[in-house]
Amino acid sequence: MSESRRWMDISFCRFSSIFLYLAICRFTEKVKRFLLTFVSMMTFVSCDQKGNPFLSEWNTPYGLPPFDQIKYEHYMPAIREGIARQKAQVEAIATNPEPPTFANTVEAYELSGELLAKVEGVLYNLSLSDNSPELEEIMEEATPLLAELEDEIFLDSRLFRRVRTLYEGDQSNCTREQQILLKKLYRAFELNGVGLSAERQNRLREINKGIAVAQQKFSNHLLAENNAFEKECGVEVSAYGDTMTTCPDRSFREKMFRAYSSRGNHDDGNDNKQLVLDIMKLRAEKAEMLGFRNFASYQLADKMAGKPETVNCFLEEIMSCCMEKARGDVAQMQKLMDEDIAAGLLPAGSFIQPWDWFYYAEKLRKIEYDFDEEQVRPYFQLDNVRKGAFAAAHQLYGIDIESLPADRSRFGVPSEGGVPVYHPEVEAFKVTDADGSLLGIFYTDYLPRASKSGGAWMNNVREQYHDAKGENVRPVIVNVCNLAKPSVNVEGKEIPSILTLDQVTTVFHEFGHALHGLLTQCHYHDVSGTSVAQDFVETFSQFNENWAFQPEILKKYAFHYCSGELIPAELVEKIHAASHFNQGFLTGEVTAASILDMKWHELTLTELQSLTISDIAAIENRFCKEMGLIAEMIPRYRSTYFGHIFDNDYCAGYYGYQWSEVLDQDAFAYFKENGLYNPEIAMRFRKIFLEKGGSEEPMLLYRQFRGQEPDPHAFLRARGLME
Repeated sequence: MSESRRWMDISFCRFSSIFLYLAICRFTEKVKRFLLTFVSMMTFVSCDQKGNPFLSEWNTPYGLPPFDQIKYEHYMPAIREGIARQKAQVEAIATNPEPPTFANTVEAYELSGELLAKVEGVLYNLSLSDNSPELEEIMEEATPLLAELEDEIFLDSRLFRRVRTLYEGDQSNCTREQQILLKKLYRAFELNGVGLSAERQNRLREINKGIAVAQQKFSNHLLAENNAFEKECGVEVSAYGDTMTTCPDRSFREKMFRAYSSRGNHDDGNDNKQLVLDIMKLRAEKAEMLGFRNFASYQLADKMAGKPETVNCFLEEIMSCCMEKARGDVAQMQKLMDEDIAAGLLPAGSFIQPWDWFYYAEKLRKIEYDFDEEQVRPYFQLDNVRKGAFAAAHQLYGIDIESLPADRSRFGVPSEGGVPVYHPEVEAFKVTDADGSLLGIFYTDYLPRASKSGGAWMNNVREQYHDAKGENVRPVIVNVCNLAKPSVNVEGKEIPSILTLDQVTTVFHEFGHALHGLLTQCHYHDVSGTSVAQDFVETFSQFNENWAFQPEILKKYAFHYCSGELIPAELVEKIHAASHFNQGFLTGEVTAASILDMKWHELTLTELQSLTISDIAAIENRFCKEMGLIAEMIPRYRSTYFGHIFDNDYCAGYYGYQWSEVLDQDAFAYFKENGLYNPEIAMRFRKIFLEKGGSEEPMLLYRQFRGQEPDPHAFLRARGLME
């Protein structure tokens, strides 16, 4: 666009705004206020952004993001525009001269921020699944702006007064979902400092911005460290456990262990120690400012557990059971190591170390259960495993899932149209109910790559809600994993992606989250799908894991990738027989990470202010000693690569995995008591849990489904840690 044409277009926008403003002066104050807000919203878009796909309707199948049209330069203008629009929307709500009603206050707020939701749905997913230096720069620029917007909304005393009037008033005309949403919004204002003085609010804004920026840096550093690990060891981070299990070279195992467990701790440009302390100090200051002793108390105020003492008692019992089992396993593994010493494979005086656990545990499993996981892996080809997860959902909930053709032409892959995808490895599916109605669109992105963060997760590209027209907007969900890549054997033959048992479980786990997002039937996005208490959300992902190795489901998908043979019954029996093996370690390392998380966040501001980066190793060691972790183990995550708590919202919340497993195992026991595939119970599970999202209190939902409180030891029994 020429400079003169660009000036003319912008000038026209400005003159149009002035003309409309003069016309507005003839109307009443109330109408003027509305029209001024409308004009401001309509004229935010500078005309040179007309080609920005975020700023127009998406004329794509199912309204999916047009990934092929979205360029790096589109993000920040759309974010700034989205911020401006939402500010105007919130201003209109806060200054509305009419008395507050649910519709003109809470519902109006829920419907604000549509543009930002579009941008964030794409940006947040791509920054984790297909990152780049350009996206890192965008995230670093956008993160403080979005943090400032959240502060501006939740520190707005005018808006809070309207919400408080509704919350403290008569709610009898509200639906239960509206009552829960109102309570959630009111509590959000309280926990975000709306009651603080102006001076303290300004400091809180600085704190929130500092936390957001530091967390984003932590995330960027961790991705770089994961790639550095692969460069150093020749093994992707996602394949660490498999390689440690099968590698006979002890010195190489030690090298891998030390590289893996020191990520973010190399005193270089990607070192995370200072960020850990910065984040912790800012969180503690925020908690103290809001009247809490420490950040754990603040964070748990609106969770099921309620307070740190409850979480600590819960974790201590699990840890005690785990370490008792783990010590017995160490003794058994040491006997196997002694045999290797006697055979001259290891020097005298060798003892089990953390880098030996995977390798000798697998040896022990082969002896105790006559089970070699390599025997079963050929039956778990990735595409078939996904089909198995789909088949289980169909059998339980009556839904259908069909593959959609994807447009991969921009990646050089011949395509005849199809739905847009953001990477050539991404696949798309249409999810429909038994009556053929659309439930949502589901993307899978399963394979590792250098641009993808480690681990596995579910994201909402678009959340489910009812829009201003009352239409039920269906969600767009993505599952992102780092599973085994296709490979080539020694004979040069291509081998598809075949999964370990743990990876099979991961597929079912993440699809459980996806089902929670896809089946939801709420009116408001802040309570739909996975928008539930953090120590409740993992219930449904972990519940879905229970179906992965059920014989009836295995018959639908566990076929040998070469012969097509169904997995033999004797191998299935061995899988089940060995399911409790090594749980002292597997459950113990997760519990240790949960306790590490809690101990960090139970430190007060005074205690944290005395720490420097040189103290981190010592304080971690102290925490591990206090929790009773045996020397042969480390927590699943050390602080400098504990992404769940330092670049995510699981801070003082990682315990939620185990807390949720109490519920999911108790619910699964109910299924077993009444028939695993009892259609009535499965449909009640769908209606009560998966469709209601966060529109009711978690324990009320659970009692409605189960008819009683959950058995607190269901989790330990399911893991074989208690009789």
